[in-house]
Amino acid sequence: MKSFESPLGCACCGLNRRQFMKAGGAVCAGALGALAVPGLLRAEEGGGKVRIRIVYALHAPQQPGPDWPNKGFDFVPVMDRVNGELAKRCPGFEFVTSMAKGPEEAKKILDDDASAAIDGYLIYQMNCWNRVVQTFAASGKPVLYADFQFAGSGGFLVYTASFLRAKAPNVGFVASSNIEDLAEAVKAFAPVKKGGSIADFVAATARIRTERTPKAGDLACKADVLKTLSAEECLKRMKESRILAVRDPKSGPAAPIMEIPMEYVSFDEVNEAWKAADKDQTREVADRWQKDAASIEGVSRETLETSAAMYLGMKATLKKHGANAITINCLGGFYGGHIHAYPCLGFHELNSEGLVGGCECDVRSTATMVAITSLTQGRSGYISDPVIDTAKRQIIYAHCVAPKKMFGPRGETNPFHILTHSEDRQGASVRGILPTGYLTTSLQIRPDKKEILMHQGKAVANDPDDRACRTKLCAEPLGDIEKLFAQWDQWGWHRVTAYGDLKEPVQALAAALGWTVVPEA
Repeated sequence: MKSFESPLGCACCGLNRRQFMKAGGAVCAGALGALAVPGLLRAEEGGGKVRIRIVYALHAPQQPGPDWPNKGFDFVPVMDRVNGELAKRCPGFEFVTSMAKGPEEAKKILDDDASAAIDGYLIYQMNCWNRVVQTFAASGKPVLYADFQFAGSGGFLVYTASFLRAKAPNVGFVASSNIEDLAEAVKAFAPVKKGGSIADFVAATARIRTERTPKAGDLACKADVLKTLSAEECLKRMKESRILAVRDPKSGPAAPIMEIPMEYVSFDEVNEAWKAADKDQTREVADRWQKDAASIEGVSRETLETSAAMYLGMKATLKKHGANAITINCLGGFYGGHIHAYPCLGFHELNSEGLVGGCECDVRSTATMVAITSLTQGRSGYISDPVIDTAKRQIIYAHCVAPKKMFGPRGETNPFHILTHSEDRQGASVRGILPTGYLTTSLQIRPDKKEILMHQGKAVANDPDDRACRTKLCAEPLGDIEKLFAQWDQWGWHRVTAYGDLKEPVQALAAALGWTVVPEA
């Protein structure tokens, strides 16, 4: 397994979702009026206040390129609000603030603090994969690690899990949309100033987090009649399936995954199929999307038609290869000029037809979707980048794709909106308004370990936040939400979420494969 310091993205080629993005612009400590440079600290040393440095881990004050939360996002008001709220809510504290893109800038801040009376560090993950917190964790000083949700959540989850696995003795964390939860966690620094142990600080942050997480709500779910295949029949259908992995300009044979046959297909082949799509059919598909969508925002008719042509091109490619699943290195292909339309709407359509369209050439998640679709006779589920919010006791499954038929091709149609792809505000993607009140099952596979990771939750809401990916299904997890922080460094960021109680059918399938089910919550 590769290190999951980045989201599980192009799993078949080692190139991940965010490696296509280039962070632009230097970040300096004086970029914001509210930020104090280290030289200003020394003038006030010797006071009795608890002095905490807030370090915002981000590319730049204004997002220079596509990444969570989105291109052009202005972090300055967010940082100003955090600075102001903590100053107001934490009497007896003094906060000094900096920004850092990565380890070099983090080390410079730490070196500059060598002669300053800094009692601890609050590291705020503002973009996903900026490796900043690790430098401060290695300092031995108490560190509070926080997530700016729908912005830094991928790195936050992966890095937090690695700290938990290593039993980092000086790192506490907070994963809440409520600024009061952050302020209460910050107050845990105070006893250390008075001679308390760093271990007590870490324990206090955990206690504050769990005490402030709401108790489980009503987890009774709406009736959902789901007829699943036997494990043996499901395995037979999986072996009869075929995944096409579109990762780069090359094509050729590939090893099976989870006993599902797979082959590599070139960008050129898909692009040629896109160009060859019948114009009348393309217009018909675009017409249908215009009619069926609850709204269309920021997407032109031309873009809608190019997306429809991509859908038809993918279907033609599937038919040519006798396959029922396709996964495309969409960001690398689009930004590299290899493909000329995002496949999001096409995946949305395929996944509503009982076929499988998987994001980012993530073959593990695509294989998981094939297994789920086979097992449930048509419920593909969808890949997501999850976010955990303890303030609401929720896990939010965020991506720019979701089926319009979460209960399978013969099930009810859920509303959907067509918007631009969130991170770069280009192309077309989907905000699905997914059914609430139902039980969901979320899975991921690790073929190297022959394991299936699983948790379940009750779908409770759809979050409309404009940050990050468009579809955001909110679920209240069944079980212990604290346990949900523990596995991301081993399994990657992606999960596949489907409607229905798949616990026993997945356990039976795992037994037939000779695999093990690992409970996540």
